[in-house]
Amino acid sequence: METIIKKIQVAMPRKLAFDLFVNRVNNWWPKEYTWSQQKLVEIRIDPKQDGLCTETGPYGFRCDWGRITTFEINSFIAFKWQISPKRIPVPDPDQASDVHVHFRDSDAGTELELKHLHFNRHGEGWEEYLSAMNSEKGWDHILDYFIGFTSLQHV
Repeated sequence: METIIKKIQVAMPRKLAFDLFVNRVNNWWPKEYTWSQQKLVEIRIDPKQDGLCTETGPYGFRCDWGRITTFEINSFIAFKWQISPKRIPVPDPDQASDVHVHFRDSDAGTELELKHLHFNRHGEGWEEYLSAMNSEKGWDHILDYFIGFTSLQHV
């Protein structure tokens, strides 16, 4: 298995869930999952085709950790995950995995399905990386932060 699939439900319309995930990532992404940690200034996703996923830390230090490969407003975003198994930035997109996030209407509001694919592109250590990202301290933890943030929003 080279793919992680996670599904969550959020009690809000798809348009709002998409907006919060993409445009307000700085409000919900766990700081402990950034290079700057508690000194993080901003983490952001530039919401457009070929937009950058970036982190800004103290003194304006910026690190690019991904690039948008597909952007369909209110329904789908895909990006390169340019973070190595050693948790360092990888400039070469051919050595990056891919993250696909679908937003679909559901009875509960919105279903978010996240797929993290092509871990083998990371090279040595990819199996352990996949295992870590598929654990409760990986995408489960990250998406729990998103669920918590969405629960604070008044729809």
